[in-house]
Amino acid sequence: MSGTSGTNEPSEPSEPTENPRRLRVVVADDQAAVREPLAAVLGLSDDIDVVAAAADGSEVLTAVAAGPVDVVLMDLRMPVLDGIETTRRLGEAYPEVAVVVLTTFADDDSILGALSAGARGYLTKNAGRQDIIRAIRAAAAGQSVLDREVQDRLLATVRAKAPVLGQALPEDLTPREREVLTLIGRGLPNRGIAEKLFISEATVKTHINNLFAKAGIRDRADAVRRAIEAGLA
Repeated sequence: MSGTSGTNEPSEPSEPTENPRRLRVVVADDQAAVREPLAAVLGLSDDIDVVAAAADGSEVLTAVAAGPVDVVLMDLRMPVLDGIETTRRLGEAYPEVAVVVLTTFADDDSILGALSAGARGYLTKNAGRQDIIRAIRAAAAGQSVLDREVQDRLLATVRAKAPVLGQALPEDLTPREREVLTLIGRGLPNRGIAEKLFISEATVKTHINNLFAKAGIRDRADAVRRAIEAGLA
């Protein structure tokens, strides 16, 4: 598997501490040849316990009900109950459980459907092990990650569907917060924003948290949309 780079709302996950709490993860994929090796590889991480491996959405819901579960690593195309509907049901019944999509599909309907259903992250199956682990950690911390291909596709889709540019942003946004929103709209991850503005990633995270609170922005995808609508990206 090759690496990925795009990140999503509100910031990139922190490096693990010396004694991190172990994250309880369900791996869902209808193909045993994918599901079982992935579960085994993730289980090698010092802060992840794979508590169940599910072949469809119904098995995911059963595993989460048996809980506790922190994150579901979710395939989209599964029999019985697909990944998008499963994500939606999890959000309704178990809002504390984060979903990270891991799929071969990066079409508009799949991306927008999964994010609208409540997925916190979206990776394609060319993601590397460390990319997947970072996304799981981020999701457990209330953050999210989009892989670069997905972020580029999302940007193109939002731009194509954006209404008339110039929609107002809150007047109390600082110049720096506007700069950060502009760079989010251009698809830069937190690390790229920090390098562009010559500030630390921690400072970027602070600006993003403030920006999201002031503008009522839900997540990174929403921030991209708002940047485009405001004519910043």
